[in-house]
Amino acid sequence: MFPHLSAINWGLVYAGTEWVIRVIMLVYVPQRRTPAAARTWLLLIFLFPWGGLVLYLILGRLHLPKRRREQLEELSRRVRDAASALPPAVRTSVRELPREVADAARLAENLTAFPMLAGNGVELLDGYEDSLLRLATDIDEARERVHLLYYIYGDDDVAAGVTRSLEKAAARGVSCRLLLDGVGSKAALRSLAPRLRRLGIEVTELLPVRFFHHRGARADIRNHRKIAVIDGCVGYVGSQNIVAPHFVPGHPNEELVARVTGPIVTALEAAFVSDRWQELGEDVSLAPSLDSMQRTGDAYVQLVPSSPGYRQQTFATLLVSLIHQARSRVHVTTPYFVPDEPFLSAIRTAVQRGVDVRLVLSLHSNQMFTIFAQRSFYDELLDAGVRVFLYRPRFLHAKSVLIDDEIAIIGSSNIDIRSFALNAEASLLIHDAAVAARLDAINQRHFENSDELDATEWARRPFIARAAQNIARLADSLL
Repeated sequence: MFPHLSAINWGLVYAGTEWVIRVIMLVYVPQRRTPAAARTWLLLIFLFPWGGLVLYLILGRLHLPKRRREQLEELSRRVRDAASALPPAVRTSVRELPREVADAARLAENLTAFPMLAGNGVELLDGYEDSLLRLATDIDEARERVHLLYYIYGDDDVAAGVTRSLEKAAARGVSCRLLLDGVGSKAALRSLAPRLRRLGIEVTELLPVRFFHHRGARADIRNHRKIAVIDGCVGYVGSQNIVAPHFVPGHPNEELVARVTGPIVTALEAAFVSDRWQELGEDVSLAPSLDSMQRTGDAYVQLVPSSPGYRQQTFATLLVSLIHQARSRVHVTTPYFVPDEPFLSAIRTAVQRGVDVRLVLSLHSNQMFTIFAQRSFYDELLDAGVRVFLYRPRFLHAKSVLIDDEIAIIGSSNIDIRSFALNAEASLLIHDAAVAARLDAINQRHFENSDELDATEWARRPFIARAAQNIARLADSLL
């Protein structure tokens, strides 16, 4: 019927389109992207042009929709306005702090708008069941409101204790709101949310993955935060989701959570309200209640949120700055370690200055491809003088950083490019010798229950393992 079509060499046409894709993406992909990320995408596209193009269109564009970026900028302005109205005894002047902490606090505030706040109580919880029990107990004592923001909320026996406390609080007339990530909490949103809503508990899905929908989000840009706020007076931040700990069979999760009181709780609630506003579009006020400004301790604490909506990678930038200023030690605990070059450069430089740099990772994991990429970094870490510990007893999902003797970071952010650039995360920068000492004690337990990597022994691993690890590393910007 169309004889002229039969004369076309379709194989040649297909090959030609592949080269058109390669040339166009060679120009387009590196724009506003790190060299590492550009390298990963271009390698994929050059090897598999059509498949790589489709995957890039789905996952490759980092920016959030314009509406969300504008909302985040407006929220940052409101946070700054609210911070300027804080009492002088709470809003910390950088002149009160040592230089290295003052520099970090100033940097974090410039990046996120959240200031360093004085007069906080901080308790570190490293028992999985104990932490959830404390949260449930605090919810049982709530009189006004309970705000929970979690990446994963389970409909299981372990999460049931928190769920029952929520149901009882709602029955008492307490305003209960849940913000749950659309991917991480997908099961609970389907099975548990309808029951909670019937009881008057507000449940909101964050970043729902819906194609061709104005509220749709990329599947790999997630809200990974774990925040709880009760009555504006008690808050929780850390690595722990509200779910059963058995992600790795035989090796249940081990977590680390900061239970906080004092003025910092108002910052946590501001983060909750901000995420809710971005999803629901309801106008919000971030003016802090002076009743929540009571000093409950001596710790200086600053909320450091991060997400792709910020103009700069907030957590990664702060962490690299702190490492460059470290004098005696940098101890990092993370379940996933696929760092960028600025972080690697910072820890290599720290070792050369005589700083004791230690990295605690989990021997067990639930993401094997990520583990292959992670292991590809061990050679250069060991060669640089970094001590690497692999924790044996459980899947160590805790995320913390200890700098010298007075600075601790506790939160939800891993040391990987996904947490640095793609996920919404929440971490606390804490300046307090007692909290640092408590974190140091937890770290010492981790060291004692870990296998320390030996450079000579690690170098003897089979060639096939080395090759697989290096190939996985090529996808670091996608992990």
